[in-house]
Amino acid sequence: MAYVDHAFSITDEDIMMETSYTVNNKPPIKEIALAIALLVTGTLGIVIGSLMAYNHVGGDKAHGLFFAILGGILFIPGSYYTRIAYYAYKGYKGFSFSNIPHV
Repeated sequence: MAYVDHAFSITDEDIMMETSYTVNNKPPIKEIALAIALLVTGTLGIVIGSLMAYNHVGGDKAHGLFFAILGGILFIPGSYYTRIAYYAYKGYKGFSFSNIPHV
């Protein structure tokens, strides 16, 4: 008689006990709005900071560089999460609204 390890066997009861796994793929409106706001604010910060540094507006060159660096810091997560939201909306494989963290 062959040895059967019952610890790893699947019975009908095990199959019936499993819960169904559903993916909630609703777009998170607040998170997408925050990502777009970061993207726009970061873009404006980079543009205005670069113009300030080049034309010496608002003081010396350091003020413009500060705004450009601050704009870059805001631009990076804004562009990343906006891209994820856009690809999830378009239905690209591997992208889902669940990849955007909750606020």
